[in-house]
Amino acid sequence: MKNLAILITTSLAALVPASALPPSIAPIAEKSPLSSFIIQPKRIVWKSEKGVEHSENLLIPHSGQAVLIEPVPALILKPGSGIVLDFGVEIAGSVELFSTLTKGKDMPSVRVRTGESVAETMVNVGEREAQNDHALRDQVVKIPWLGKTTIGPSGFRFVRIDNADPKIDLELSQIRAVLTLRDIPYVGSFKCSDERLNKIWETGAYTVHLNMQDYLWDGIKRDRLVWLGDMFPEVCVINSVFGYNDVVPRSLDMTRDVTPVTEWMNGISSYSMWWILIHEEWYQQNGNLDYLKQQKPYLAALLKRLTTYVGKDGQEKLDGMRFLDWPTKANDAAVHEGLQAMMTLTMESGARLSAILGDPETAQLCTTTAKLLRTHTPASSGRKSPAALLSLADFREAKEVSNSVLKKDGPKDLSTFYGFFVLNALAKSGDIDTGLDFISQYWGGMIDFGATTFWEDFDLDWTKNAGRIDELVAPGKKDLHGDFGAYCYVGFRHSFCHGWAGGPTAWLSKNVLGVTPVAPGCAKVKITPNLGKLTFAEGTFPTPKGPIQVRHEKQADGSIKSTIKLPDGVEQVK
Repeated sequence: MKNLAILITTSLAALVPASALPPSIAPIAEKSPLSSFIIQPKRIVWKSEKGVEHSENLLIPHSGQAVLIEPVPALILKPGSGIVLDFGVEIAGSVELFSTLTKGKDMPSVRVRTGESVAETMVNVGEREAQNDHALRDQVVKIPWLGKTTIGPSGFRFVRIDNADPKIDLELSQIRAVLTLRDIPYVGSFKCSDERLNKIWETGAYTVHLNMQDYLWDGIKRDRLVWLGDMFPEVCVINSVFGYNDVVPRSLDMTRDVTPVTEWMNGISSYSMWWILIHEEWYQQNGNLDYLKQQKPYLAALLKRLTTYVGKDGQEKLDGMRFLDWPTKANDAAVHEGLQAMMTLTMESGARLSAILGDPETAQLCTTTAKLLRTHTPASSGRKSPAALLSLADFREAKEVSNSVLKKDGPKDLSTFYGFFVLNALAKSGDIDTGLDFISQYWGGMIDFGATTFWEDFDLDWTKNAGRIDELVAPGKKDLHGDFGAYCYVGFRHSFCHGWAGGPTAWLSKNVLGVTPVAPGCAKVKITPNLGKLTFAEGTFPTPKGPIQVRHEKQADGSIKSTIKLPDGVEQVK
């Protein structure tokens, strides 16, 4: 990622392979899939009016080693004073503090508050839902004399450092961040005539990349967990940007192994269905039949269980937590509408997967159940998320859904999760320009207010009279982070790097570049560009055989001239 490369100043060596370890350690050592990169602070956002000296020296590149003689005067924080630093980009990782050669060895306590917004660094735990769930973002630590202290991990861009000692000055020669993520290439790429869309594609890719930790998380501050429904747009982004990565099967298998088939994954009935839908998406992209065969016992049992939640009248009757996305959670009609579509999509996916796995009995059961489900078409709730699913499942005609529900009031009633499916339904209706406008306004709206990753939720109405997240909130302005949110993401509990929000990246690659796998492992692909109002689009799309390269240019007569380069073993079909 080009912007990230500018911010990274030093790369730490990855852990050595087990074979390079001493014989006594090798049998018990596991190589981490993660790498670390050092990021220096980019600017000082705020500092106490008094008691702060030499803060500007923190912005100078340093050695990353405590030394006896400092090349420049160290930061001095008098008791009770503090400073807020901006590292320029959202980071999954930790903060390092370097202490100096002080005359006395009685070192002060340091309070460290990380934040995804400047405002989050300025509050205490408990204020407007600021919390330490999943990762500590507010803690007091004791630092060593002439040494390095690491605080974290968490998800943050901003860090506030306060001298918590009532008597002793705090001296720090260096403060830097350690970014931790998988050191993998961006095989996929996207560039078009609209630079705003280019930035959004890149931001969505980076959002998901940060969440590709030991497992595929949903958030790097809060929600450092594997949520199956949330994984679906993340997996689509991974397919479009990175290609195969073992974080996906690792996360699918872990969740399967901790969830008896008699229970719902993550306690949510739709999330067990997403597990099935992800497997088909993953198989179509990567074509690993041996891996799919490993799922056969659980898959068959889950599909059979799901069929018992369909009534004789064709209506789904799922129990557990009935959930699509948070904004529709309290709307029973909307939830039923979406679950009916999801059940049908799942049964049809299950029939295809079962046929591939040589299980005709389960395949037939799924086909019969899907036909039964199609005898009941839910009434429209008027909400965009379930309407999109009904369109994608062919319950309602795509253009009719687009015109009557999806385009109504522009990008209102979107969520960062199900907005992906709204975009997919718009594309299905042929309305690429509305999809591009929604992406530009809604996801671009986060970038307009300082975001470098996409958020757990967002509403354009929040931005009215709101301050940017990378500045102190001015008097009379709304705090875009602390003043909004709902359900599990009220105030500062709101995650500003949430993998489910990266959907536009996958959408632009699939719909504008037009690359769609139609045979397992991308052995066959369709390439159907949809430029809409764009004048050109170009990029690459990962396959197991290597990247597909495309460039589409709109001609004077409105036709599109395409230049396509396929790797060996990949066939383009009409």
